[in-house]
Amino acid sequence: MVKQISFFILFVLLLAACSKKGKKPRVFAGDDTLTSGIIHISVDESFQPIIDSQLKVFLSQHPEAKIIAHYKSEAECIKDLLSDSTRMVITTRSLSAEDVTFYKDTLGFPPIFGRIATDAIAVILHEHSPDSLFSVADIRSMLNGTSGYKYELVMDGVKATSTVRFMLDSILRGQPMKGKVVAATSSEGVINYVSNHPEAIGFIGVSWIGNKEDSAQLSFLKKVRIAAIQCNKCDKEVYVRPYQANIATKRYPLHRGLYYILKENYAGLGKGFVNFLTHEKGQLIFRRGYLVPDRMALQIRKANVSE
Repeated sequence: MVKQISFFILFVLLLAACSKKGKKPRVFAGDDTLTSGIIHISVDESFQPIIDSQLKVFLSQHPEAKIIAHYKSEAECIKDLLSDSTRMVITTRSLSAEDVTFYKDTLGFPPIFGRIATDAIAVILHEHSPDSLFSVADIRSMLNGTSGYKYELVMDGVKATSTVRFMLDSILRGQPMKGKVVAATSSEGVINYVSNHPEAIGFIGVSWIGNKEDSAQLSFLKKVRIAAIQCNKCDKEVYVRPYQANIATKRYPLHRGLYYILKENYAGLGKGFVNFLTHEKGQLIFRRGYLVPDRMALQIRKANVSE
């Protein structure tokens, strides 16, 4: 009888071990390192210009590394967290405690995530538009269809993008979107549509039009105007544009965070890229690209500037 019980206990222990073995993480230590190898990442299309700049510098410093970026909507990026081929995503969404538990159970380990910069949504108009000053209430009324403005609202898609989610969550706050919304296929598509339609008003990430050193962005600025939005934190009625100081001090109200989510349970190339993004060189590239770096101090000096 004792032998039978011992055999049964041994069988249960072996079964438990096999069960645990069957729950291996979906991402394993591969042949990539912090500075070499090949990985795929998914990136919110709103941030293509700035992430292209980050990759250009990182890969030039590490010629044995290859990071293939796929630019898509935020919802598609989040779905890619369950794809074995995707190592990391970069979006305006962080992970909740429930998300961490879900991915830990699914992957076998919790993802690493963090905020790396602050972005803003720029409001753009046709160069001959008679308007250039709006409040958040104005934008809300345009979105819910109660505004006296007759603009077409142009976004980088009618659903599933970070811009649309921001408008629904932060501006409409649960109200339905009833305004006349036009869906462009990309942020560049938003710029092109607005530049050709005087009755349109567009919403894009500031990294598409903020970098004055980028020749492509300078050409975009010749096509459209950037609207000023009423400052909610100011003592008097002031309208501000999405300049870095206004984003950093939250004077510009349409701001949002930028986050990385890394699926890596070893020191691989994804971790190497995260190290780059969160340290000096990567943070300086965010600053040059008109975002506000979250991992380094941004010095703000007073100046007399007419907005």
